[in-house]
Amino acid sequence: MDGRASSQTITDKMPYLLSEGIKPIVFSAITGMKDQRFPHRQFLAWGPAAFRFDFRHWIANQYGRGIIYKVLTRTVSILLAPLIGLEKLCLGYSSQWSWAMPAFMHGLSLIKAKKVDLVFSTGGAWSAHLAGLWLKKWTGATWIAEIHDPLVIRKDPNDQGFEKPQNRDARFRYYLEQQLAKYADQVWWFTDGALHYAKIRNSNLNISGNAHGFMVLPGAEPPGGLNAAKPHVYSDKLNLCHFGSLANDRSLSTILNALVPLFQKYPQARDQIRIHAYGAPLDDLTIEALKYLGMSDVLLAHGRLEKDPLTGKSGRERVVGKMQESDVLILLHGNDEWCAEYIPSKFYEYLWTGRPIWGITHRNPQLDQMLQERGAYLSLEGDKAGISMALERIWLDWQARTLIEPKWLPLGVDQAVQQILTEIQWK
Repeated sequence: MDGRASSQTITDKMPYLLSEGIKPIVFSAITGMKDQRFPHRQFLAWGPAAFRFDFRHWIANQYGRGIIYKVLTRTVSILLAPLIGLEKLCLGYSSQWSWAMPAFMHGLSLIKAKKVDLVFSTGGAWSAHLAGLWLKKWTGATWIAEIHDPLVIRKDPNDQGFEKPQNRDARFRYYLEQQLAKYADQVWWFTDGALHYAKIRNSNLNISGNAHGFMVLPGAEPPGGLNAAKPHVYSDKLNLCHFGSLANDRSLSTILNALVPLFQKYPQARDQIRIHAYGAPLDDLTIEALKYLGMSDVLLAHGRLEKDPLTGKSGRERVVGKMQESDVLILLHGNDEWCAEYIPSKFYEYLWTGRPIWGITHRNPQLDQMLQERGAYLSLEGDKAGISMALERIWLDWQARTLIEPKWLPLGVDQAVQQILTEIQWK
């Protein structure tokens, strides 16, 4: 699915896996585009809630979101409503869980036919790992797993994640992590923090051999085919740009509030600073701050960039162009405890642009170190004084035409694939 970080992480690995002689047979949902390079089987989830979700995306891809979409999706929603209610009452899992059933059935037939040497479950949706677990238990096939987001969400720095959650979906993810540690032949996470806490909860991950756990930096392919940093050109505006999703725990209101003391100290800055938001609707806190502070002319929301019919540029190519036109790229990490185990995928794309990053991070020394090694403006989430100081430094550097020139140290996907193949000792 274009624009989805989890899909991008998987898809970008494929050329490197193929070049190593690996012949993948890919199972996915029907919501994305079908790959033509190898067998790619797309399955509808069997549960009613996931079926409704997948059906909506499929209809939108086929017919757009016009009258056909509205009629068909509403009809299906009405028909499935009783079954969805029953599913939630009996299980209480996130809707995508039932995709594991068709994936398991088709995987089982391939393993029995001796067409599969290795089961590789990957993604943010835990249904893929559930299917991998079932196949491992049923057939004994070699199973490796790539965990994009932590399965166990801790509450605070003192919480190690040992307490069994009350929420049924969270409780099942807690169980699934234990099963991964017990049965997967190799399993890896995308940050030091995620691996650290998983090893605390599952002591057998510390033992090499079965269920050996390790960390892989996923990296990113050069967005839009980018392969070199573009020389920066200063304009009459300081353009601070954010790309990707926003939420109340990852909000541009943090920066809007920091602009208040800056504008008081440097009144001329109000006409020269612009914040650009690309790729997602504004979060509620940002919308409220815009109204309260009267900064609707300072923050410009551009939404998602689609393919340009005039130039023929894809949405991703247009995004890259806007990234390279930026003076500073904004990286909002969030303020939840899980930030200690998470690095935004957008960070890896930013590294390819050659533009300075302003990272506002939370409890993640690994991310802080990578930013500092490459040259970046760095602030800590919740540190209002520190954020204001960083913004003032950016403003003064821009005025003096001395913005940080970051080191060209991007992280590609090739390094991730090579590490994975080395760790699992692929023959």
